[in-house]
Amino acid sequence: MENEDPFIVRVGTFFMVMGLGAFVLFVTSDIAEKVDFDYLFVAMVLLFIGWAMRRSKAPPPPAGRFESLRKMRNKNKGSEKSNPKKE
Repeated sequence: MENEDPFIVRVGTFFMVMGLGAFVLFVTSDIAEKVDFDYLFVAMVLLFIGWAMRRSKAPPPPAGRFESLRKMRNKNKGSEKSNPKKE
């Protein structure tokens, strides 16, 4: 399976993973009762940069798994509009 993501998206993913790692280091320092907020700030910056780079990724095409259900639902809604209920 070939990865067709652009280079910038892959770099964004790398920054997000590094940001999560820095956040884990922050939580670990908090558990050790020697809180180092530098890890938190680094994590926030890396996550923001990674998110900004990954934003440029195109959304995946629709899979069409529930297309038949959507057609049936729209068909039922259309028939209700054309035949109003009589009381």
